[in-house]
Amino acid sequence: MTPTLFIIGVLLCLSMVGYVPLFSSISQAGLEQITQFLSVFGSGSSVNGLLVIGLVCSLVGILFDTFTFYRHQNLRNN
Repeated sequence: MTPTLFIIGVLLCLSMVGYVPLFSSISQAGLEQITQFLSVFGSGSSVNGLLVIGLVCSLVGILFDTFTFYRHQNLRNN
């Protein structure tokens, strides 16, 4: 959830900055770069890219939790 919420937060902040006339071009460039980055992981779709990044990060978190539980069980028995 954290990477997904972080990317959504960055997109929202860039969108809000776009309402300031002086920073609208910076906001558009940033939004375009993030959208292109997400579309690389989503086979052309930025929404799919966001979902892929979120799912992969959650899978890595599950693997770390499993490893920690395994190590805790082995160290406690010794």
